[in-house]
Amino acid sequence: MFNDIKAVFERDPAARNIFEVLTYAGLYAILSHRIAHFLRNKLNIPFIARLISQVIRIFTGIEIHPGATIGKGFFIDHGMGVVIGENSVIGDNVTLFQGVTLGGTGKEKGKRHPTLGNNVVIGAGAKVLGNISIGDNVLVGANAVVIRNVPSDSTVIGIPGRITRIKGAKKPGINLDHTSLPDPLTERLENLQHEIDELEKHLKEWRAK
Repeated sequence: MFNDIKAVFERDPAARNIFEVLTYAGLYAILSHRIAHFLRNKLNIPFIARLISQVIRIFTGIEIHPGATIGKGFFIDHGMGVVIGENSVIGDNVTLFQGVTLGGTGKEKGKRHPTLGNNVVIGAGAKVLGNISIGDNVLVGANAVVIRNVPSDSTVIGIPGRITRIKGAKKPGINLDHTSLPDPLTERLENLQHEIDELEKHLKEWRAK
């Protein structure tokens, strides 16, 4: 519980005091999930666990299956529309924004939901689907749809999700700045324009000879 409250203060600039933080829907959702997860996995009371998750969904708009495994320091910002499937495994210090889905891709049995590493940030509206692995220190851009494994220290954007950055530009700590996400289409157009300018320059030099 302490790590979850601490995560709110570390990652939400609007968090001013403990009384305000205790009204956060995301905090209620994760604390209730930890109780439901214990009831389901340790005490083998799945009905009560599922009932708790459904009641919390009604009040917060956040649905976390009691079977999901979630590490310490978990933070849901705003949270409305967040869905976390039964077989999801989430590492430490992970941040989800509103509208995020950690789901499956069909009616397959067994492990059908994603596994997230540590220090992962998933932007608003993003979908991470299927039995895939997301490495440590990964940033998933808003509205991305990720259906393949992602290595650590990567940035993923687009539909379907494309890896646009691996290591190199990584900043220390948890990066919540979505405005600095790379735009691969713009970068390619800029590179193409640069090549055209170079060709025109060489053509003019050739004609001048």
